[in-house]
Amino acid sequence: MVGRILRSADFQRVLAVQPRSRSTHFAAHHLAVEPSMPAKPQRRVDPAELSTGGAPSCPPAVDDASAVALVLTPPAAQAAQPLGQWLGLVVPKKHARRAVTRNLIKREMRAIMASAGAVLPAGLWVLRLKAPFDRQAYPSPASTPLQHAAREELQLLLQRAVALRR
Repeated sequence: MVGRILRSADFQRVLAVQPRSRSTHFAAHHLAVEPSMPAKPQRRVDPAELSTGGAPSCPPAVDDASAVALVLTPPAAQAAQPLGQWLGLVVPKKHARRAVTRNLIKREMRAIMASAGAVLPAGLWVLRLKAPFDRQAYPSPASTPLQHAAREELQLLLQRAVALRR
């Protein structure tokens, strides 16, 4: 299963590198890292609960080997290789004016990424629509020919991305 990139900082990191593969309408960016940690989720507080109720009673023991190892080990050494794939989609309104078309292209991007996930390297992936489809060739915003054209081009894009790695 492919996760989703949620933070804008992760999008910026991936889009800062050169595209791994390009086609007429799409670009695939890849960065072999895991997503940055999201901010800690805010805990819902019951008004009747004390504000100090969730505080730890004492800090961890100093001579605890696991706590010392975590402090002394740099974050880069703790997670050398990413364990999974995360997908981000960029489909600007500038290139797909109608919401129906943008949603169709996003669905195809997700489907292709899910089907090709086993052969793609782990890390952060961003698929980006970089040019509009010709409205004369595809007058309907969610036509079957547009769906097939996007699917074929995305498959070719990811095949090239895998071939460049080898």
